[in-house]
Amino acid sequence: MTTSPRGLSRALLAAFGLATAVDLISLLAGAELGHQIAKPLLMPLLAAYAVTRGAPKPLTLALLFGWGGDVLLLSDADWAFLVGMGSFAVGHVCYLVLFGRRRTSPALGALYAAALVGTVLLLWPDLPAELRIPVAGYSLLLTAMAYRSSALGLLAGLGGALFLLSDTLIATGVAEWPQLPAPDFWVMVTYVAAQYLLTAGALRAMYGERRTTV
Repeated sequence: MTTSPRGLSRALLAAFGLATAVDLISLLAGAELGHQIAKPLLMPLLAAYAVTRGAPKPLTLALLFGWGGDVLLLSDADWAFLVGMGSFAVGHVCYLVLFGRRRTSPALGALYAAALVGTVLLLWPDLPAELRIPVAGYSLLLTAMAYRSSALGLLAGLGGALFLLSDTLIATGVAEWPQLPAPDFWVMVTYVAAQYLLTAGALRAMYGERRTTV
């Protein structure tokens, strides 16, 4: 018995939802093994779902480079953090290619620029010296992606904003600022929501609601 394309899409999206639930519950429960198992499954499942819905190549690549960053950031090694940040940066470039030259609001761009400058200035003194320049450069690219994501509509725009929030939470942890309870949970819930909304928003913008509803 063969599975229809729509049935496969549903199954992949359900698997992504299940892996997300396992990861988030594991983080809240302090079950590190569950997080180590579930986190590397998230972006491949979302990418596979996107492919079944006709995802353009830059979207698939963005998700897969996000997967690379996810896996690398499971390690506490300094080199893994830098290489993982680089993998996410390539993913942001893929997103920027996906967004193309579609128009975005100059006023929104000014707000993102102010947020970028303010955040970097506040974090700078508390970041390790060797991470200041890489974090600032990455933040510029991430903010550009978040701003340009609004070119694909509200869903993608919210996804870009949540991606910026998620990585800002990581940066405050690196700077050893006071954290929310269960900080890794908040990082992951905003990150997973960001990647899903970027995916859903991109597919809807490219193909319309019919192709993005399962």
